[in-house]
Amino acid sequence: MRRMSQRSRNLPRRSCFSTPGSNERFLEKAPTVPADMSFLDLEDSVAPLEKDSARAKVVEAIRKQSWDDRVLCVRINAWDTEWTYGDVIEVVGNSGERLDEVMLPKVQSAAEVVALDLLLTQVEKRSGLPVGHIGIEAQIETTRGLINVDEICAASPRLETIIFGPADFAASMEMPVLTGGVQIPEYPGDHFHYVFSRILMAGRANGLQVIDGPYLRIKDMDGLRDFAQRTRVLGYDGKWALTPDQVAVLNELYSPTQEQFDHAWNILDAYQKATEDDRKGAVMFGDEMIDEASRKMATKFVFRGERAGLSRSKD
Repeated sequence: MRRMSQRSRNLPRRSCFSTPGSNERFLEKAPTVPADMSFLDLEDSVAPLEKDSARAKVVEAIRKQSWDDRVLCVRINAWDTEWTYGDVIEVVGNSGERLDEVMLPKVQSAAEVVALDLLLTQVEKRSGLPVGHIGIEAQIETTRGLINVDEICAASPRLETIIFGPADFAASMEMPVLTGGVQIPEYPGDHFHYVFSRILMAGRANGLQVIDGPYLRIKDMDGLRDFAQRTRVLGYDGKWALTPDQVAVLNELYSPTQEQFDHAWNILDAYQKATEDDRKGAVMFGDEMIDEASRKMATKFVFRGERAGLSRSKD
């Protein structure tokens, strides 16, 4: 049985901050941005002629900069390019133990995740890392990826997170839009609601965190807040951030409020008393009936709040 790293699996990912791997100035600044997760990108934000040279810049940033306790990830190139194996061998092979994960974009099938798992095992052995040290984040960005999302989410014990990529998905669907991940006023509803729900169910069924992709209108904080509410209410763990200002909004939005956190704890206390002291399976708590389902919901709220750094208020 391979030992899988547990360090990053349950850390918060309210804000997942993207940094181009070819830009040394941005790489230097990235650790100062208070994101829950940072990923250094070798894919879409790096020009083809910069792909090879960006690897060394990313390795240097991982090894020499102070990344605090956040999740640290590198997005490699997809399997349908010529760069994937080189990204894994050079970056994972030289970054040391601080690198938590690699992100695989445009995942179309479970076999692509399995292939990455096998390659990571070889690189870990060659580099002296514990086998299973590197986790995997998988992006669903195509129609075929969505059709196969259940098998993808169950493909490897390395998987920690499943991510929706709205821009590439819109292109895959041939939607008549030029900006992904924003509202479409002409559509009478939420055009991605089914996709959001489908990915969320597959991720949760396999114990994964589930993340929404970027909001591309980077100066529109009100629009970001409005659009992110869709996945926050569904139960997503977080969303990509492209700027420090977006990070601040997402850290707030994907955290329970102190009032919600305290209320969840009060539900747990009341239900414990009802079941253990009074031997009741359901009881009134204020003006609502609480039971085992209420306990499950409150437990999830408490876990998410603690993961975000909240502590219960003192009476």
